[in-house]
Amino acid sequence: MSEPAHTWRVAEAPAGWRLTSGDLPDVNVWLALTHTGHPFHAAAARYWQNACDAQTGLWFCRSTMMSLVRLLAQPAVMGTLTLSLPQAVAVYQQWRAVPQVGLLPDPPELDALLQTMVGSQSVPMPARLWPDVCLAATAEAAGLRMVTFDRDFERFPLSRLEILT
Repeated sequence: MSEPAHTWRVAEAPAGWRLTSGDLPDVNVWLALTHTGHPFHAAAARYWQNACDAQTGLWFCRSTMMSLVRLLAQPAVMGTLTLSLPQAVAVYQQWRAVPQVGLLPDPPELDALLQTMVGSQSVPMPARLWPDVCLAATAEAAGLRMVTFDRDFERFPLSRLEILT
């Protein structure tokens, strides 16, 4: 994993601090944080710095975990820096070893909120947005802020959303 050298602040988490709230970064944020050559790496590194300074917990859900591993192992995405599947899983494990990063279980209200979000669309939603609907519903059901580079998330009724620029 490539670590933003000037922003990696793992050792500064207070001893009694626990993940109880925070942000659910989209996979595009996790990929940009992980890969220094990513076009949005600088913006993701600023977000990371701010999250560390504010002691904001960052969460993976099963979807973002699997997506990060898949993208890191995709030659079309990573080019000559493509990782093997075990290497990509090891990168995810490195993130999970960071005290500020957790793995969120599916919130109990997730299925009902998915139904509501899909049903509340006045215009039929393209199938390509289904993973985004699931992430948005997960963030909302868990009371987390959704953090992404993707403006498509503005179409969902999220109480907390940050679109990184």
